[in-house]
Amino acid sequence: MKLIFLLRGLLLSLSLLVALPSIAHHGWSEYEQTKLIKLSGKVIQNGYEHPHGFIKLSADGKEWIAVLAPPFRMENRGLLKTDIADGAQVTVEGYVNRSKPDEMRAERITVSNKTIELR
Repeated sequence: MKLIFLLRGLLLSLSLLVALPSIAHHGWSEYEQTKLIKLSGKVIQNGYEHPHGFIKLSADGKEWIAVLAPPFRMENRGLLKTDIADGAQVTVEGYVNRSKPDEMRAERITVSNKTIELR
């Protein structure tokens, strides 16, 4: 009987561990998906980290945060951390955050004459 309770407890714990990342992950509904914008400028900060990378970009006289894909996806598609190092010139296309006008969700990034689809 104790073994059954132990197994049930273990199964419940494993189920919660599997479900937590999906509960914690945000959706993309906070971005205006009907207005694609394109920015070109210089990377002033980068974060090649989980769950999503980011760059801080100086473009059009303003500083922007561009939320990128997870590092494993960027690497699989050919975008290395060194490609978006501070000082790199990039063009980013994406959607502006509805409540944070200086943040965008990047759909694609062009750096060193190569374009990488991020989504």
